[in-house]
Amino acid sequence: MRCLTRLVFLLLLAISQIALAAGFRVDDIRVEGLQRITAGTVFNYLPVKPGDVLTDKQSGEVIRALFKTGFFKDVRLERDGNVLVVVVSERPAIAEINFSGNKSIDEDALKDGLKDAGLSEGRTFNRSVLDSIERELERQFFNQGKYGVKLKTTVTPLERNRVAIDIDITEGETARIKQINIVGNKAFDEDDLLDEFSLTTGGWFSSFTKDNQYSRQKLAGDLEKLRSFYLDKGYVNFKIDSTQVTITPDKKDIYITINISEGDIYTLSDIQLAGDYVGKPEEYFPLIHLRRGEPFNRKVVVESSDRISAKLSDEGYAFANVNAVPEIDKENKTVSITYFVDPGKRVYVRRLNIRGNSRTRDEVIRREFRQMEAAWFSGEKLKLSRERAQRTGYFEKVSVETPAVPGTTDQVDINVEVEEKPSGSLLAGLGFSQSDGVVFNASVSQENFLGTGKKVSFALKTSSANKDYSLSYTNPYYTVDGISRGFTLSYRSTDFSELSASNYSTDDGIIGMNFGIPLSEFNRFSFGGRLHSIDFKAGSTATTEINNWINTEGTKYLDVELSVGWSHDSRDSALFPTTGSLQRLSGELAVPGSDLEYYKFSYKHRRFWPLFKGLVFSLNGEIGYGAAYGGTSRLPLFENYFAGGPTSVRGYQALSLGPRDSSGDPLGANLKMVGNAELYFPSPFYTDTMRFLTFVDAGSVFDTEAGSTFDSKEVRYSAGVGVAWLSPVGALTMSFAQPFRKDSQDDPEEFQFNFGTTF
Repeated sequence: MRCLTRLVFLLLLAISQIALAAGFRVDDIRVEGLQRITAGTVFNYLPVKPGDVLTDKQSGEVIRALFKTGFFKDVRLERDGNVLVVVVSERPAIAEINFSGNKSIDEDALKDGLKDAGLSEGRTFNRSVLDSIERELERQFFNQGKYGVKLKTTVTPLERNRVAIDIDITEGETARIKQINIVGNKAFDEDDLLDEFSLTTGGWFSSFTKDNQYSRQKLAGDLEKLRSFYLDKGYVNFKIDSTQVTITPDKKDIYITINISEGDIYTLSDIQLAGDYVGKPEEYFPLIHLRRGEPFNRKVVVESSDRISAKLSDEGYAFANVNAVPEIDKENKTVSITYFVDPGKRVYVRRLNIRGNSRTRDEVIRREFRQMEAAWFSGEKLKLSRERAQRTGYFEKVSVETPAVPGTTDQVDINVEVEEKPSGSLLAGLGFSQSDGVVFNASVSQENFLGTGKKVSFALKTSSANKDYSLSYTNPYYTVDGISRGFTLSYRSTDFSELSASNYSTDDGIIGMNFGIPLSEFNRFSFGGRLHSIDFKAGSTATTEINNWINTEGTKYLDVELSVGWSHDSRDSALFPTTGSLQRLSGELAVPGSDLEYYKFSYKHRRFWPLFKGLVFSLNGEIGYGAAYGGTSRLPLFENYFAGGPTSVRGYQALSLGPRDSSGDPLGANLKMVGNAELYFPSPFYTDTMRFLTFVDAGSVFDTEAGSTFDSKEVRYSAGVGVAWLSPVGALTMSFAQPFRKDSQDDPEEFQFNFGTTF
């Protein structure tokens, strides 16, 4: 009986296998075992649907298709009559990923790295992916110099088919670069070559800069710098033969050895132009800063190509292609350069599209653009347009894209994307200055009033020496040509005795109007007029000079003052410039018939030069001169120039240089001369809000109305170091200066600072 039963079972099994191989018509499909994934998702991936005939071969394709999704750890097919039953077992979902022990890499950065590699919260958990992720995490720590890092991963099952992943990290000590060797150099000293590297064996600031921590990416960048160094010196056949990076057994010290072959110096034998270079060759050769007979210089070759491309771009050839092709003569050790120029078609701008300006009107942005619609495309005008829009101060960011118009080869659109920033501000400030003491500031201003680009502001400033209240309005585009117009109403009270000057005070009321006319992109002419009321008050211990002034000129004055000015500003930044210059020439005249008749003019010129490795050199010169005319005896005391202090000649008390009154207090004078030489250093803390400097200052003021002339022996000098920091709570400047050529009446002040904070 048992044998008969076995025979029947085998017969039925054989029949089912034959039937399955032959296939059956699928009338319906049922999915079993789902927990999180919907049946619709499974049906989307199934290569079979009701009405199809399912064979044994197709069954394998169905299983492979479902495994390929990565959602399931087991899939099998069953048959219930003509119903195909798909039985699945889902992989668990990742509920959470937790890190512990990580110090050098932020947890969010680690999670971002895992997400890019396919492992994140909410995704399906795959053990094989986790293994590769561990290797990726190790690589991230290796890049930080943590070669002794150890990872321990724990996967904890949770309810509803989920898991929690806990990664415990033991970072170990950071490996430091102990030595960098360059082998094969003959023309240059190893120290000179290593100066080009960002990786070093360490120094005073290495704990902040991390420049002694090995990184494969940094080493690759340094090797490219080394290659560029030699190619810029004419070593065309320079090669890096090999690079060895070794680590000590305790994984604390790293040794780097670079083997190079310098080759010979190659000189330029010929420079040629080829292709359709649009115009005459003599228009292009001044853009190629190469000379026959000089050593080959790859940097100059590339820069020359860029200048040719820029020239073509400014003439409308936006997609010009300029290739510098060298022809090397190994026998004579020369290089011939041919610039192949393909300008392409001249490109026109179809449309200027502006997005992101929810408050600012389109016209406020459009009027800053020098690239016009329906005009030839110009790369220089487009760059200038973006910079002008950025300089308005209304936007956090201005980005520009130039996509080609679909279906054309000679048109582009300009898409301008702006990120607006709050243009209105309510500000209260409390600070301290060594010249003014405790300073309180408050202001309400709207830089972009109602999105029109007009500026309206009210401000007040109070300290022990000054009380200043002002209301102003400025329309930067009073006309479509960019002529500005502004109005000012202000009251100012100044106690000069609190400024360590002579014992008198003034109350000033001003109402005025001014205009500005753009002369070019960097030059501007301005002029204006104002009605100025002054109330002059002598202190309780008035000196002879003050009494003489009151006896001669009185104490109350009403003046009509005219002003003119010219400015040139080509700096790349108003806060921490690295290149460009700032010049200001201004004049002021109290017109004939005013209670006081006098004039003043001043000139300031400051220039910045970028040097190397972030160093910036700056020279600044200032001169101011004033005098009385008509019935006024001398330049008013309250219009005198002063020198000394953090913004003038450091190392001396503010306003302390120059002539003194009969009580020994600074009186000021009608001629001012100041010069500053400064060398700025980049911050070792990798921040753009701080920089250090060393400086030499010189200057003083001179009273030429009293019959004396400029005397170089009266010039005061100082030298020192300083720091400027745009801190989160306000601007902070500090300097330590050593004054030179001081006499008994000078007031030295070696340490000086200014600090302000807003709340």
